[in-house]
Amino acid sequence: MKSRTVSHLLYAEQYDMGGMPIRQPFPTNNVDNIDPFLLLHHANIKVPTHIDPDHAGVGPHPHRGFSPVTFIFKGGVHHRDSRGNDSVIYAGGAQWMNAGMGVIHSERPPKDIHEIGGRQEIIQLWINTPAAHKMDQPQYFPLSAEEAPEIISEDDKIKTRIFSGEVLGKRGPIPSHTEVNAATIDLKKGGRISIPLPSHHNAFIYLLDGKLNVEGYGIAEGLHAILFKKDGEGVAFEALEDTRVLLLSGKPLDEKVAKHGPFVMNDQTEILEAMRDYQMGKMGILIEE
Repeated sequence: MKSRTVSHLLYAEQYDMGGMPIRQPFPTNNVDNIDPFLLLHHANIKVPTHIDPDHAGVGPHPHRGFSPVTFIFKGGVHHRDSRGNDSVIYAGGAQWMNAGMGVIHSERPPKDIHEIGGRQEIIQLWINTPAAHKMDQPQYFPLSAEEAPEIISEDDKIKTRIFSGEVLGKRGPIPSHTEVNAATIDLKKGGRISIPLPSHHNAFIYLLDGKLNVEGYGIAEGLHAILFKKDGEGVAFEALEDTRVLLLSGKPLDEKVAKHGPFVMNDQTEILEAMRDYQMGKMGILIEE
């Protein structure tokens, strides 16, 4: 397999998001998005003990026009939304929401967060929705670690968990409005993996920690996203240390993108309509009890 080469190495700078420290490898001044992927936030937070978990985390807020997807690496996330969905997913799982025409949701720590270590480590990824589906009815897909298909290497050094699309011949159960392959990969030192990817997909990996030797590039360290060119049949890398990786590939939408806060549409008129619809209550109401 001819490996793709690397176009960008993106460091995840730290930002303050409403008092919550998060890391963001993209968008940056150099890379606005990795079509269809709009934004990646990596948070690793100690949940305060003096605040009720029901009041910690991120309170009710709206979305329209894209899929906010949360991959959970430590702790758990309690999702509630204005469509009546209410579920807790713990480490190793994911929460995939197609916001569609509009939904209000909250993302809190679970009630037992302090019994399971008191730490929340998550990645939230925004995946753009094609214009033809931006006003679809919202959908929510929770997937626990136990429900996600796994592939464990013969040497027991690599565990790949597939959430959507197809990776290494296994399909993930979560549907998407555009072609997306999404997986997490845990590598022990010395583990080496080669992953074929569709040639027309944009692709990147994000290292939560550790260190990899990426074929066709060299050494990359934790808290970096590696954006690949579309010039090979897949990607390959070896762990120089124990490393946790998020792997994404997706078919580009090649559509205009208009963003404002929690809304992603195709032009500014649609953004104004989203703001109006939210203020008029058309995205529903979320009362947390």
